[in-house]
Amino acid sequence: MEEKKACCCQSEKHKKRTEKEYRDLMNRLKRIEGQVRGLQGMLEKDAYCIDILTQVSAVNAALNSFNKKLLANHIQTCVADNIRQGNDEVIEELVNVLPKLMK
Repeated sequence: MEEKKACCCQSEKHKKRTEKEYRDLMNRLKRIEGQVRGLQGMLEKDAYCIDILTQVSAVNAALNSFNKKLLANHIQTCVADNIRQGNDEVIEELVNVLPKLMK
């Protein structure tokens, strides 16, 4: 994990992902983006509420799946590497983010 000074993200930390990890995560996000566009189309076409809610449920499930994959990758790489290097701050960082993911 390398650190940079200027960033639009909440943290100044960055992670170099493998090409496979990047492709997998990006493909998941693109599918979710397509699902959200589908929701917009359903609303524009006055789709039945239950049909829209069902699709929203699918989007939520896809986002949860994305989070699980990203969290697993984070624990296996960033957290494990930092602990091996004696940086236990990542444990507190992880403990603080878990409640946000479990809402």
